[in-house]
Amino acid sequence: MAVPPIHVPRRHTLNLEDYFAGPRDMDKHSKWPLFLQMHGSILPKMIVPLICMSAWSTCITLIYMKAHKNIAVNSILLTVLGFVVSTGLSFRGSTAYERYAEGRRFFASLVTSSQALGRVFWIHAKPLPDVDMRRQILYKISAMNLVVAYAIALKHSLRFEPYTAYQDIEHLVGHLDTFAKSATTTMPTNIGKKNFFKSVGDYLGLSFAASNPRKQLKKAAKPLGNLPLEILNHLAVTIDDLVGRGQLPVPMQQTLAYNNLAALNDAYTGCQRVLNTPLPIAYSILFQQITWLYVILLPFQMVGVLNWITIPATTVASYIILGLLFIGQEIENPFGHDVNDLPLDTYCEQIALDMDIIASHANYKPEDFFFSSENVPLWPVSAAPADTWLQRSEAKLAETIRTKPNKTFEWRRWRGEKAGDEESGKTD
Repeated sequence: MAVPPIHVPRRHTLNLEDYFAGPRDMDKHSKWPLFLQMHGSILPKMIVPLICMSAWSTCITLIYMKAHKNIAVNSILLTVLGFVVSTGLSFRGSTAYERYAEGRRFFASLVTSSQALGRVFWIHAKPLPDVDMRRQILYKISAMNLVVAYAIALKHSLRFEPYTAYQDIEHLVGHLDTFAKSATTTMPTNIGKKNFFKSVGDYLGLSFAASNPRKQLKKAAKPLGNLPLEILNHLAVTIDDLVGRGQLPVPMQQTLAYNNLAALNDAYTGCQRVLNTPLPIAYSILFQQITWLYVILLPFQMVGVLNWITIPATTVASYIILGLLFIGQEIENPFGHDVNDLPLDTYCEQIALDMDIIASHANYKPEDFFFSSENVPLWPVSAAPADTWLQRSEAKLAETIRTKPNKTFEWRRWRGEKAGDEESGKTD
């Protein structure tokens, strides 16, 4: 039974519904100053905590100012607890960003290995003389599509999206016999849909509104398998086939293919390590407790000195302290759908574009472009093309190459002086 593809949204314009959803589109540019930007800010998830802290500080201030109850405490507690809280938040932020940077590093490695495998399939794999060239071209393109499919499958795996009926991958793996394809036939039809209140709660960062990210895995009616690993198996078989048919005759080319296949697997295991090894829960709970305890005690320590100013002062202080805590929470898992998470969709699209660019390269011989009339190998010493230099003597060529450092130095100095004169003329 065919399953309709799940639309994977890509934002071209920002509307109210997805303004606080992510990841952030790296192609968008905002002219607003950073301190006024809301897209990517942690403020939406702090609205409820800040309202609670404002109400709390208002109650404490009213009790002190109107009921005349001396509930103020010595501000020395600010110093003692402040050191503990700052140390904890620093540790929380550094560990979260380390995970974020590590996730980016693994995807950079994935891009590098994908490009290398694409060149192996398209350029290094020699054509077979007794096989239809159209068949060989489609073979290579299909192999390169598997590289793209692997990157997209890894993205969905890291987001706990285990099926194949996603718009960006269905056409790439629909012909493969995988566990995920079999399980897709029993996939629930309401995946990813949220009601209004749950969406609002998610924007506001309310924990009771957050869904279990592994819900799709738990509700699967059939074994889900491991789609990235299964695609790697198909890539391994493809490389073995190319080697067995003698299309990769150079041992270094074979080593390059297998090494980059292993690098793809390393990127997968590295991302899984980041995803499945969060900060120990004891640390997370303790950081939450001491941070909230600190901001809750703030009004008691400020009301005796600031009086009514305690209310806005507590709100501002809570925004600063809780903001650092919430940012650490958001980027701890860099593979999700938060605004500040890694733009995995962009990385996968870049890999797909790289494969298309590699496949667009015609298999010219080096002589065709090295000795083209448009190649100027000795610029800026000489504007003569390569085919012109073939008509000159070897001694003339050697002399020009020998004097090129001095000539290039003089040319660069002349260009700098000319640019300076032009700039002076504009200012005058």
